[in-house]
Amino acid sequence: MDTQRQLFLEGAGLSCIRDDRVLFEGLAFELYAGQVLLLEGENGSGKTSLLRIICGFREPDSGKIRWCGDAVNDSRFYTQMAYIGHLDGIKKELTVLENLKVSLALSKPGRYSIQEALKKVSLAGFDDALVQTLSAGQKRRLSLARLLITENYLWILDEPFTSLDKQGIALIETLMVEHCTNNGMIVLTSHHEIALHGIDVQRIHLS
Repeated sequence: MDTQRQLFLEGAGLSCIRDDRVLFEGLAFELYAGQVLLLEGENGSGKTSLLRIICGFREPDSGKIRWCGDAVNDSRFYTQMAYIGHLDGIKKELTVLENLKVSLALSKPGRYSIQEALKKVSLAGFDDALVQTLSAGQKRRLSLARLLITENYLWILDEPFTSLDKQGIALIETLMVEHCTNNGMIVLTSHHEIALHGIDVQRIHLS
């Protein structure tokens, strides 16, 4: 099968109930290599809940998530996805370099070395800086650098543009296009309009 059209991630008949309120039901999607799935909607519409279901952090009230045709728990899903949430997921008491070394020790090496990744996210020269001394935008860039040094086909990103200026947003968009061009996939939530030229972007609007 053509890698570009090979089905990797599928949601079927998904529903989510929170506090006796139905956030969504009967939701379905298919995501292939090279594609992006953008979850849109107002605060409280269920975007993060759907993201957590896709990640396997919580079970849907009905429906299934499948990875390469298998149920998530019966597949290699967790070794092939990377999640970045509202929190950056980095250790403030460690240096920039130490944080990336920890991430690399827990995963397979990706396309970029640590130094190459730091240069990509405009953090070259910050190797020995304690994370607690970085700005909010720099911490977000560091969390995204983790994606570049590890091998993950699927990026799951909850509001990845938070704390980034226009230059930072453009940088992340470039990295996302590069990832998809190399047969990666991305599921994300965002309040920003994204510019991913040449990439097939599917949208689910929750209300």
